[in-house]
Amino acid sequence: MDGSKAAPGRPDGRTLSVVKLGGSILTRKQAAERLRPKILARLAEEIARAPGPLVLLHGAGSFGHPGALRFGLATAPAQAGKERERARGAAIVSTEVRRLHLAVLRGLVAAGARPWSVPAATIAQNREGLLAEIELASFQEALADGMVPVSFGDVVPDSAWGWSILSADTIAIELARRLPVRRVLFVSDVPGVLEPGAGRRPTIVPEVTPSVVARLSARAGGPDVTGGIRGKAAAMLEIARLGADAGLISGLKDGLLSRALRGDSVPGSWVRATSQ
Repeated sequence: MDGSKAAPGRPDGRTLSVVKLGGSILTRKQAAERLRPKILARLAEEIARAPGPLVLLHGAGSFGHPGALRFGLATAPAQAGKERERARGAAIVSTEVRRLHLAVLRGLVAAGARPWSVPAATIAQNREGLLAEIELASFQEALADGMVPVSFGDVVPDSAWGWSILSADTIAIELARRLPVRRVLFVSDVPGVLEPGAGRRPTIVPEVTPSVVARLSARAGGPDVTGGIRGKAAAMLEIARLGADAGLISGLKDGLLSRALRGDSVPGSWVRATSQ
């Protein structure tokens, strides 16, 4: 069974699930281009069995973030006249990320799903590092044909900087803004948003609120150019404001993603839709 089978939707007609597999769960972020093949295979099987239409996004992890930092692709060009060097960096990082993307596609095919690649660089443009426009027709056409559209954090054209980074989290927000998205699940190597608790032991924050986001650090466990956990929590708030539930859950526990896709209550950090 794959993501093309229909599932009951909400009364407002929202039936689409969006899954974002974080780079932290797919790769070992402290080691360059280190895939976690067993985890990828298991998550691909859970996605292939998911009820209802589904869009899959994934991060770059150790395949993209180190290069993006090295070439400064997440920030404004440091010096004028370095356009060729920035373009060279964009080409290198784009190639690195596509190696991970191909591994994800292969994992989904092996699990029995019908993935359809939608590279962000072909449908989106930034301006000064922020999304300026994105065309979603490729997602809609793939879904209409019973496919699972798969996109990823990418290097995209930037009308001011030449090239810059577009995060998969930003793509998730745009999908929630313009498509009938029911839920967005961020799958990570942590069980949720964590805060220090009694005795300095971190505790899971069950509900993400603006005050929680304000307290969070953007620091990640490895090279990161997309805002870390704070950026992800902020994206969840925006997704909920747009009318979809958003959750951050662990990808390390067998079956948890499957249960979340069925609509079961699972451990993690959540923001429920505030606009219907």
